[in-house]
Amino acid sequence: MQTRRQFVMYVSRILAALGLAFNPAPAFVRQALAALQRRVLPHETDLQSLINEHPASLDTRNLKIMPVESFRTMGATDHTVDLATWRLEVTGKVKHPLKLTYAEVMALPAVEEDVLLICPGIFTIHARWKGVAVRELLKTAEPLDGATQASLHGPAGPYEKVEAFKMEEVESGKVFLAYAVNGQTLPQKHGYPLRVVAADRYGSDWVKFVYKVEAR
Repeated sequence: MQTRRQFVMYVSRILAALGLAFNPAPAFVRQALAALQRRVLPHETDLQSLINEHPASLDTRNLKIMPVESFRTMGATDHTVDLATWRLEVTGKVKHPLKLTYAEVMALPAVEEDVLLICPGIFTIHARWKGVAVRELLKTAEPLDGATQASLHGPAGPYEKVEAFKMEEVESGKVFLAYAVNGQTLPQKHGYPLRVVAADRYGSDWVKFVYKVEAR
């Protein structure tokens, strides 16, 4: 019986024979091919040695988890919110705009993943993040036809940062909003109450203090 690797390589040869570029190929084929190209990292890898790597090129399943106390950070660290008035907005091209309390966010189906964050040339963090998938939020809000990306905003105010993610990336489940890390509530300086976790993206795209998800 063929292994998964043999199957993927067989499909890739067929696509090549047909003269097809990988971009038009089915998403599952592109994802499988990408996974085969990742470099598997051993458990004893020095995480700081990865600062010049791109996370999408690495298979990090064996890496050790770092203690929260050793995390470094960039960007705003002192933004505060009042949970009594704070709401997570899900808005834009959706049928049912949402304004969710922190408790309502916490009550949604959770995702928990070990994900590597790389700030190029500066530091790395490998941690177990827990939160709610952006696709779960959009599923509830029901995106309208023509919505092709989700923009994540934070923090509210003059220092707001916005990062856009294609719907295909959102649907993969690799983009979620974390409210906990390594089994504890997300610390303020790391983006409490919610921060983006985006596997295969540099840390500069991991927006902190998220308050809005906008379908565009």
